[in-house]
Amino acid sequence: MLISFEGIDGCGKTTQIMLLRERLQREKMPVDVLREPGGTDLSEMIRGILLNPDVHMNPVTELLLFSAARSEVVATRVKPLLEQKVIVIMDRFYDSTVAYQGFGRGSLPINEINKLNNIAAHGLEPDVTFFLDIDVQQATERRSANGQGADRIERAGDAFYERVRDGFNYLAGQNDRYHTLDATRPAEDLHHEIWLRVSGMIR
Repeated sequence: MLISFEGIDGCGKTTQIMLLRERLQREKMPVDVLREPGGTDLSEMIRGILLNPDVHMNPVTELLLFSAARSEVVATRVKPLLEQKVIVIMDRFYDSTVAYQGFGRGSLPINEINKLNNIAAHGLEPDVTFFLDIDVQQATERRSANGQGADRIERAGDAFYERVRDGFNYLAGQNDRYHTLDATRPAEDLHHEIWLRVSGMIR
């Protein structure tokens, strides 16, 4: 099973991924968590470039780098794990490319990005996608509260994140695999709803 978590930065994906992984481990189910971009040495190197606030690049270059990192982690980590019947949880997958590089940056038409996503994902599609939806201002306040410096993507500003959020809501309306959650709800309530969906699919 391939599970993806999506949403703008600050929506709470990391917390929900951790809770789901711990629950699956308690249930004695094989599980692994990978992040995008990242998950392999090469993909982590690309991640360093993409998030470096001192690096400037063309939006299409950004799109292609994200796709390259995805291709590597899917080919070398995700597909082998799925073949071993491991439940794979992705902290972002190609929907983020549609939302961030498509809606946010306007790098290429969405239909062209979809074609590239299919290539970079080696034909894989998540079985379920949990979209943690949150207001941009609330997400910004959460990120500020963490006390970490903003990376290159996070410095794009509120208008950028509004477009990204619109992109995720567009995808939620286009895909039955999407499960949209109000990210302002208590973390345990969200985890309970996520677990009900996942456990039902496992059964």
